[in-house]
Amino acid sequence: MAEALEQDKSTEAEADQRLMLQYAAGDPSAFESLYQKHKGGLYRYFVRQTGDQQLAEDLYQETWGRVIKAAASYETSAKFTTWLYRIAHNLLIDHVRAVKPVDLFSDAFSEELECDNQLPSDQFSPDSALEEDIKAKLLKRCIDLLPTVQKETFLLSMEAGFTAGAIAEIVEVTLEATKSRIRYANKALKECVMNKWQEVDNER
Repeated sequence: MAEALEQDKSTEAEADQRLMLQYAAGDPSAFESLYQKHKGGLYRYFVRQTGDQQLAEDLYQETWGRVIKAAASYETSAKFTTWLYRIAHNLLIDHVRAVKPVDLFSDAFSEELECDNQLPSDQFSPDSALEEDIKAKLLKRCIDLLPTVQKETFLLSMEAGFTAGAIAEIVEVTLEATKSRIRYANKALKECVMNKWQEVDNER
């Protein structure tokens, strides 16, 4: 099963690369195929990162504009999605540094924390659609509270489906730093959701 999934991903990546090379060679329909395939995930990435739909739209459009400009120099040394999200990541950094000179993307980790990669299980109460909805909203709020580097890594991993190795390439840090960010994000989210759920429970 795992091998079949990896093969599917590899085939998908090769298809993306072929489409990008076809577009670079002058086939506009190839770009349209890539755009339709990746527009949703890329737009969600910017919305979740910025919390501002207009800014997300601007960065989203600029990313595709840069893809168009760089088409002629595109090389297949990296997966298309890795290349695409690296452009998006760099645009996000440029924006953050422009509006706030402090580098919000620098690491503030002083030590490694080992923790499981699971979010809280449903241990608080019986199955309930209402409670699941509350927990989903709590999780979203907790994700928004994460430090920038952790939030981006978490979203690239859990929402965009990138591996730790691919994320390391996108954000241009070491694999160990990426894994550390994922561990910190999961630990912080677990604690945040549990604490906020306790607050909700206490108010009942």
